[in-house]
Amino acid sequence: MKIAIPSEAPGGLEAEISPHFGHCPVFTIVGVDGDEIKDVSVLNNAGHAQGGCMEAVMFLKHAGVEAMIAGGMGMRPLAGFRQVGIEVYFNEGVPTVGDALDLLLKGKARQFGPAQTCHGGEGECAPE
Repeated sequence: MKIAIPSEAPGGLEAEISPHFGHCPVFTIVGVDGDEIKDVSVLNNAGHAQGGCMEAVMFLKHAGVEAMIAGGMGMRPLAGFRQVGIEVYFNEGVPTVGDALDLLLKGKARQFGPAQTCHGGEGECAPE
């Protein structure tokens, strides 16, 4: 399975998590088999303008991503990820990509839902 985590540059397992998926500099992409990490790569974010969230969703879908661990996103991209079959999990506020991945692999990351979404604009997310 390929998992994407919005990250601060330069990306990788030690990178800080970017607080909002659409505004991250890079995505750390982790290939896993069961609970074993097979490979780690970094993709530059193609970026998105206000309302253009589906560009990032489709970018990740075309990269083969099957799951996302994020801390913030709006309802539009969340619906887009669901539409294209990418599962989205909440990062629970952990600081690094490796920590977020560990949560998911241990079954402790909950599904991202409306309570975790941002409510538009360029402002910070305040998920519950």
